[in-house]
Amino acid sequence: MQNALTIRFSEEHLSGALFKLVLMVLAFCAAALLLRDALVIAAHVPLDPNEGWNAYLDRAAISGGPLYPQGLMINNYPPLSFFIIGALSTITGDPIVAGRLVSLIAFIAVAGGIVACLREMGSDVLAALFGCLFFAASLLIASDYVAMNDPQLMGHAVQLAGLSLLLQSRRNIMTTALLMAVGLFVKHSLLALPLATMAWLWRRERSDAIRFSLAMLIFCFAGLAITRFFLDANLLTALNSPRRWALENFIEGTAHFSSWAGIAVIATALIAWRRHKDEAVSLVALYSGVALLLGGIFSFGDGVDANIFFDAAIALGLSGGLVLLHLPARWTGIAALAMAAPLAFCLSHTYTQSNFAYTEVFAREMPRDIAFLQLHPGPAICENLTLCYWAGKDDPVDVFNLSEAFKTHARSDADLVRLIDSRHFGAVVLDSMTDFAFGPNVKAALLAHYRVSRDDDNGIFLEPKDAPAGP
Repeated sequence: MQNALTIRFSEEHLSGALFKLVLMVLAFCAAALLLRDALVIAAHVPLDPNEGWNAYLDRAAISGGPLYPQGLMINNYPPLSFFIIGALSTITGDPIVAGRLVSLIAFIAVAGGIVACLREMGSDVLAALFGCLFFAASLLIASDYVAMNDPQLMGHAVQLAGLSLLLQSRRNIMTTALLMAVGLFVKHSLLALPLATMAWLWRRERSDAIRFSLAMLIFCFAGLAITRFFLDANLLTALNSPRRWALENFIEGTAHFSSWAGIAVIATALIAWRRHKDEAVSLVALYSGVALLLGGIFSFGDGVDANIFFDAAIALGLSGGLVLLHLPARWTGIAALAMAAPLAFCLSHTYTQSNFAYTEVFAREMPRDIAFLQLHPGPAICENLTLCYWAGKDDPVDVFNLSEAFKTHARSDADLVRLIDSRHFGAVVLDSMTDFAFGPNVKAALLAHYRVSRDDDNGIFLEPKDAPAGP
């Protein structure tokens, strides 16, 4: 008997040591990558095409410009984040810097929200910390959205604050509904947590579910009415922008997600099966399932990035904490290692490519790229709108959304071809002339009237054939 107890104690001791080692490695990786992201917040380095796109709309929100324009710029996001970032940009002087700061703060708030929710669910400190660090490391390793000028993390932070309040007391249902509705007006694709919360409340207490559902409907309709009245925009029409849907997008997106999250998904399914009567497990399992389902559906669309699975990453952080809470102590170390190990493989596989935007080599190219655009007067086309924004170009052209409209035949490319034929644009910057975004008609017009002046890691720079040679 004493030998058996000794062996059991030894197993638990080793498992606990392994668990803490996994926590330390996750914490170190997250801290190092977060420091890297924070150090370039003020740098003139384009981290993603979304940054410039958002910047133009942030500026429009506070300058009185059209937030839902009908020309060559297309807005398929809800309006709330543009007013918030736009207002903050009056302090920072640049909406891209303001958006990066808000994204960083929101990321930290989501990580803290995971700890708060897990503690409300009865998790111990170490299990809650694992859930937080698993989420943090997954976003820092498998995406480029942390400290990037994009509103998604702000929306998640608001919605998760609502969940935390609900877990504290059912009296907070109305506040929870308000915060989750606000999150939808920051980023419209954040449907998973409201739907999972509604289903969970329906299983627990139908009167609470009805109150929550009605409140959500009222707040959402109020938001739509406000947008219509003050911005003269039909938000539902604006959000439903043309987009091509393809199986290869789904395969690529889900393969990337599964490469780091597969074991965590399996662990979530197992705990949902073994402890299906536990209210906290039930909530997190619903959230995980809805997030995976919606992420999978949305991933068929062109231009969908790793952020479509951020709800799933939050849900898996929560489920990871609950898995470790309910496992016998002798298994916690192995379980934590199994869930975290794929992140290490993902980091080793993608680090060189994903880290390039933060390198000095890339930063040195930016002054010349911006100078090229500034030396060519008039409007410009930038596939990465961040370049055009920092070059002070007005009348932006939304290359991605326009190309999607052309592909789906929702719009004709004749107007753009006509502008190119007249050399309306002083410069054009595209990611590639091989994988051409706009289609054959626009490409033919561009090659007829523009020449390649230079190319670097920001793309191919073209100018009118009769223009003086650029720098």
